[in-house]
Amino acid sequence: MDHYQPPLADISFALKHVVGYPDIAALPGFEHADLGTVVELLEQCGDFMSVAVAPTNRQGDIQGSQLQPDGTVVTPNGFKEVYRQYVEAGWGSVPLPEEYGGGGFPRTVGVVIQELMTSANMAFSLCPLLTQGAIEALVHYGDDALKKRYLPKMVTGEWTGTMNLTEPQAGSDVGALTTRAVKNEDGSYAITGQKIFITYGDHDMAEQIVHLVLARTPGAPEGTRGISCFIVPKFLVNDDGSLGRRNTVETLSLEHKMGIHASPTCVLSYEDATGYLVGEENRGMRIMFVMMNSARLGVGVQGLAVAERAYQQSLAYAQDRRQGLATGATNPSSAIIDFPDVRRMLMTQHAHIAALRYLMLLDATYVDRSTNDPDPAVRARADEIAGILTPICKSFGTDLGNELTSLALQIHGGMGFIEETGAAQHLRDIRIAAIYEGTNGIQAADLVGRKLGVRGGASMLEFLADMREIEFELTNAGAEFATIRKELSRQFDALEEATRWMLATGQADPDGVLSGSTPYLRMWGLCAGAWMLARAALAAPATGDAALADSQLVLARFHAEQLLPQCASLLGAATAGSRDLFALDADQLAGAARRVRS
Repeated sequence: MDHYQPPLADISFALKHVVGYPDIAALPGFEHADLGTVVELLEQCGDFMSVAVAPTNRQGDIQGSQLQPDGTVVTPNGFKEVYRQYVEAGWGSVPLPEEYGGGGFPRTVGVVIQELMTSANMAFSLCPLLTQGAIEALVHYGDDALKKRYLPKMVTGEWTGTMNLTEPQAGSDVGALTTRAVKNEDGSYAITGQKIFITYGDHDMAEQIVHLVLARTPGAPEGTRGISCFIVPKFLVNDDGSLGRRNTVETLSLEHKMGIHASPTCVLSYEDATGYLVGEENRGMRIMFVMMNSARLGVGVQGLAVAERAYQQSLAYAQDRRQGLATGATNPSSAIIDFPDVRRMLMTQHAHIAALRYLMLLDATYVDRSTNDPDPAVRARADEIAGILTPICKSFGTDLGNELTSLALQIHGGMGFIEETGAAQHLRDIRIAAIYEGTNGIQAADLVGRKLGVRGGASMLEFLADMREIEFELTNAGAEFATIRKELSRQFDALEEATRWMLATGQADPDGVLSGSTPYLRMWGLCAGAWMLARAALAAPATGDAALADSQLVLARFHAEQLLPQCASLLGAATAGSRDLFALDADQLAGAARRVRS
């Protein structure tokens, strides 16, 4: 139940042969992060995550974080000690800027570290994830004084960070927030308001918590145009860098959640708390998107990582659990892995997990190209592709996280529904990932509302055309690739048809496009995942490992023949428009339900 085996061979193959990591390591600034160095580093990281972090997962779920009478939050047994080891080992600093004490490794390497840590313990991993988002916002928009004061200890992990966006009345409508920021005579601001759903808003694992808080200054424009971003530390920082008095930030309560019990989700109250402006007034949304875009890929990785942990457990259970007789069996009972439907569930998990890993790493490589490639045109195009992939990775990744952990539970049968087996925890933990950091519906709206329209649709159509080049490679690869090529071609046609419909419909009927945005995003996820699996199958023979080449071919073929066909079936939903979604008002919907019951 607490055992986790880092899939390092799969990750190494992905980096070297599928997503082209050696090309990333050759970019300026990444010369020290060659593939050999990275593989060795990841082996050490995987060992730490499996030995130190993974055993805390079950205990953290049972015990949870607790709000004490004095208003402080205590994390589950072992968390504080393991986090100290994590900081001392420097795992959080690996992909962060060298200027502030980080390792300066590519984001791609950071994504792998995050997968390993999240598989080990998702609730634990949320603290470093939020800290990284806060760091990136400060790197991009903080002035030199703020960077010097806060970044070095945030990069090491000695200080952690949060993102304070949501308020009770606002939800995902950030523009409706009412937290106010009034400028003080010394240039700081007095922050007053309440924030909800603040992950690791208070805890005992670090001495300092640096809150990034969205608030509105007096006279600011209404809506999102009037939002500013502020650093509000738990403790004020003295001129010599030491911690001073406690700021007026109070934890009112912890949410009682379905999962990730060990991660304290706080309701925070600010009463004239001292804050410091990040960037310029009324530019908070721009800063927020730096934090959110970083976190959205990270949340997609959570879907992959928890699905991997659940898959490992369900595979082990399927090998050990004996029940009934499989076809041709001679023993008194068969392991359930010998039954076709259990094999179907295991293969579905395995294929989707491999596809997700390739997609997450591909997105990360484009992020690295967008920041470090010396050619401005390459940087610009990489930024466009990362913009397309990020909502797909976040939404499709977390949807599959829910679906695959549910399959893992199903393999356990009735025992999966019993908490002691641990299978249910994975399903409970990952359920939030489709909701936070922008719901998956918001990701789909972003895909069709912002990314689809880039350069009049040319950006996305060019990416689709690039994907379709694999059809020629598959044609020349041999008969064993024929069904993969045939199915990919058919599904690319459906995706292109949906894309052109979206482009033709968008300006005249935005609600129609939004109505089909979720199935359209899933079409992209299915096609992109199949494309990456096909790339892996084509690349695997070059390794000289016949078993690896065979397994990659089987995964790509299984996905193409049994999972990818869902894409074309979504074409109707993606292009149906909004007519029937709005045909019944609330009273009619209620009436229809009553007639069904009667």
